Amino acid sequence: MVNFGGKKVGQVVAGIGGNGVGQVLAAVAVSLLFRLFTGPGPALVTDDDSAYGDDDERNDVAEANGDGEAPVDGKVFPVRFLLNNVSGEAKPGRLLAIMGPSGSGKTTLLNVLAGQLMASPRLHLSGLLEVNGKPSSNKAYKFAYVRQEDLFFSQLTVRETLSLAAELQLPEILSVEERDEYVNSLLFKLGLVSCADSNVGDAKVRGISGGEKKRLSLACELIASPSVIYADEPTTGLDAFQAEKVMETLRQLAQDGHTVICSIHQPRGSVYFKFDDIVLLTEGKLVYAGPARDEPLAYFSRFGYTCPDHVNPAEFLADLISVDYSSAESVYLSQKRIDSLAESFLQRSSTILYASPLISREGYKKSKLQKRTIVKKKGGWWRQFWLLLRRAWMQASRDGPTNKVRARMSIASAIIFGSVFWRMGRSQTSIQDRMGLLQVAAINTAMAALTKTVGVFPKERAIVDRERAKGSYALGPYLLSKLIAEIPVGAAFPLMFGAVLYPMASLHPTLSRFGKFCGIVTVESFAASAMGLTVGAMVPTTEAAMAVGPSLMTVFIVFGGYYVNADNTPIIFRWIPRVSLIRWAFQGLCINEFSGLQFDHQHSFDIQTGEQVREGKKPVCFIKKIMECKQNKKIIKMTISYIAPWETFWVENKLFFFVVILQALERLSFGGSRISDTVMAQSRILLFWYCTTYLLLEKKKPKYQQLELPNPEQTQQKIQLEPLETDLPPEKEQIKSTRQVESESPPLDMYNLEGAK
Repeated sequence: MVNFGGKKVGQVVAGIGGNGVGQVLAAVAVSLLFRLFTGPGPALVTDDDSAYGDDDERNDVAEANGDGEAPVDGKVFPVRFLLNNVSGEAKPGRLLAIMGPSGSGKTTLLNVLAGQLMASPRLHLSGLLEVNGKPSSNKAYKFAYVRQEDLFFSQLTVRETLSLAAELQLPEILSVEERDEYVNSLLFKLGLVSCADSNVGDAKVRGISGGEKKRLSLACELIASPSVIYADEPTTGLDAFQAEKVMETLRQLAQDGHTVICSIHQPRGSVYFKFDDIVLLTEGKLVYAGPARDEPLAYFSRFGYTCPDHVNPAEFLADLISVDYSSAESVYLSQKRIDSLAESFLQRSSTILYASPLISREGYKKSKLQKRTIVKKKGGWWRQFWLLLRRAWMQASRDGPTNKVRARMSIASAIIFGSVFWRMGRSQTSIQDRMGLLQVAAINTAMAALTKTVGVFPKERAIVDRERAKGSYALGPYLLSKLIAEIPVGAAFPLMFGAVLYPMASLHPTLSRFGKFCGIVTVESFAASAMGLTVGAMVPTTEAAMAVGPSLMTVFIVFGGYYVNADNTPIIFRWIPRVSLIRWAFQGLCINEFSGLQFDHQHSFDIQTGEQVREGKKPVCFIKKIMECKQNKKIIKMTISYIAPWETFWVENKLFFFVVILQALERLSFGGSRISDTVMAQSRILLFWYCTTYLLLEKKKPKYQQLELPNPEQTQQKIQLEPLETDLPPEKEQIKSTRQVESESPPLDMYNLEGAK
């Protein structure tokens, strides 16, 4: 039990509870700290690249009125339209490419179609999404979304990655033979047979190539047999050969009957001619939508823009719809050209071919009801747990580079500390040395575990968020499996540290005390890792986690029982030692070390036993009287007047040193505590951090913007749609005709997907 100015912690807390002021202040401090770390801040729109894609696309968007301004609290602010009057159609068997310069809205359009646009109160999204001619929602059909970043567990092989994904997403495939056959077919289909047994790899470990990772992303998304495939910049970061292989794979998937939509910046000529249809976007507006290859060149030639011979059509189109920022005049001319092309296509699109029934709000509501019946079947809780436990164990045990670095650092730090505190004896000066060593051991163990976790978990969280968004598993099985899988590996490094340090420093030489020492630092290591998980769940990036984690640990170090005098600690901070894992580890190590330890003593004021250190007791009464006397120096000189002057100086300072040590021990009194108490306190801290991590991950689960239906009166006034007969026999489906309907303007933000199931 730690004493604060003569009062025990329980007495201090009881005293605070009497008037309630301290509790209120402590609660306010905790709430402010929690708000500081978890609050969204003044910017309500996320900066995550997955939300808006390119950097220029991450802009604040407010709900807009007709004149391009948004009223907020009586004020009018300008509005940036990320997408404006974008309409189109994607068909099965055809590869549709969305092209445009950076910031044109390519990724935003893909996110809208896939229902993956991050929600924000500043964002307003309205439009219609039709599937096979019927109003529908994003979740009413199976789709695959291949993002720009290829995120995998680096220590798993390609085959293991696909097999685990198949087991998590397709629990109905119970037979191992059926699952292996299904995985092998995907490997063959995506051209991954040659690297099936290679590790995926990452920046630390060499693995498969970038093109193979992109095709592995496609394979993982194809496991659930989606009818629509979205691919965001699938050729980013790939060389020309790998980019062409990836696009050939997408084209083959389209020919197999999938509806494939991809965004691409500026493809090479051979890649461009693989597209069946293209959509040209600039500044969120349509410039062209229709067949690819020579048709867009013929269309723009009507306006006097002809593609020169031997020029890549994709480069010509990209230059045509991009703003030239080389000079003020070029900016004006290129912007004028883009506005003219967008307006021309808008007028041309007023004559539209429709093959869908009349859209109504009632039909849209029915589609919302229909989507609830399409629920992806997941495996049971225990099945998810065992699969995730197997994956977590493979990742933790195979991470050779990280484990080697941690092992070397544990041994190196133990050797350094052991050399500094080499062979501590039983002298009086060894008391301070032992306490310093135990404090350093507690700090080193906690910081090593924390640094490793905050450096890894934010990246892993991105993978988990994607898999949870697909409904592969729940959060509970994941966290529990991660905790259990990392116990053997996480315990190895504190054991290495203790095995080297303990004999070098000549700590309490019994096997049981050594076992307790290793047990205390191991539990502390797990608690620090759990705190690292919480930090990784609070912040969005690894860099932010590396900044927040050590800063938070520094607070616990300051209140770790060795540096701060409790009498000078503000009341609102006196709760921190109770939640400081450094303090509890240090207390447990001190109890383990000093209990039953005998020290060499020559004077009556020397500390004789470790119990005196634990309990902070003074060896003799006259020491207290000496320190309380105003003329203590005179008394000391009278006491030792019979010895030499140089010995007088030594004894005087030694006596003063021991008095200071005794006062420090009185403040650090552990007399009323046991090792089991400290271990239980660390276990409660570990459980607290894990529960906090769970709540944060559940709270920060990605939320996506809902597509709202536009004003039905406005839509029906501008567009007259002729319903078609949908009950025709199969042999007559090919002769269905569409009626060309004249309208004042095209529908607002309408997209039709065919071939979706």
